[in-house]
Amino acid sequence: MAKKTKKTVASSVEEQLKALYQLQIIDTKVDKIRIIRGELPLEIEDLEDLVVGLNTRLEKLEAELKLINENITANSNTISLANDAIEKYEEQLKNIKNNREFTSLTKEVEYQKLEVQIAEKKKAQNEANIIHKNEIISACKEQIDERQAELTLKTKELDEIVAETDKEEKELMNDSSKASKIIDERLLVGYNRIRSKVKNGLAVVSVERGACGGCFSQIPPQRHLDIQMHKKVTVCEHCGRVMVDVGILEEQEK
Repeated sequence: MAKKTKKTVASSVEEQLKALYQLQIIDTKVDKIRIIRGELPLEIEDLEDLVVGLNTRLEKLEAELKLINENITANSNTISLANDAIEKYEEQLKNIKNNREFTSLTKEVEYQKLEVQIAEKKKAQNEANIIHKNEIISACKEQIDERQAELTLKTKELDEIVAETDKEEKELMNDSSKASKIIDERLLVGYNRIRSKVKNGLAVVSVERGACGGCFSQIPPQRHLDIQMHKKVTVCEHCGRVMVDVGILEEQEK
């Protein structure tokens, strides 16, 4: 997080350790701000994708519903035309002159009646499909409304967080830049390297009850004494974190 900065004034090891610890405090605060932001944008993106998907599904369902309605209209037209034909053929049967015409017209009437039966069956099936399709469309619209409301709420929440934390983050980054100027470049590079490798981003830890505050490994007495003297940078032999003593921490917090 901290950038390489050209050092203009030589700093003592103790001053660098204090600045390094201060930098860790600053970077941890920035990490927390970005973690909060980092979760919400992903949630918002997922919700946006979900709403788009639901709207696409709704459009498809409504197109299918329109087609079913068109089929019902076609079924009704088929029934109407067939009934008209039946009426015409039955009227013609009243004036029949021979068996051949009778047989032909009778077959036509039977055929048209069969057409009516088939069309009525299809119409009934389509009407049942409309009821089912409308239920699905209603459920889809309800899902869209729920997800859209959730999306609006989370977007507002993110906007509020950004508004609240933007100023704080800028101030922290300014403080980070100031602290970085005190620290030797090689030490700063090492600090950033350690931060990138550990999950919690802690590259600088305190010694607690004779153990490293990062991995909790016990520290030999001589190394513990070196840490308390603030004369050199001491790293944990197990996790590689820079270790500082409680004394420096107390001085920084005053």
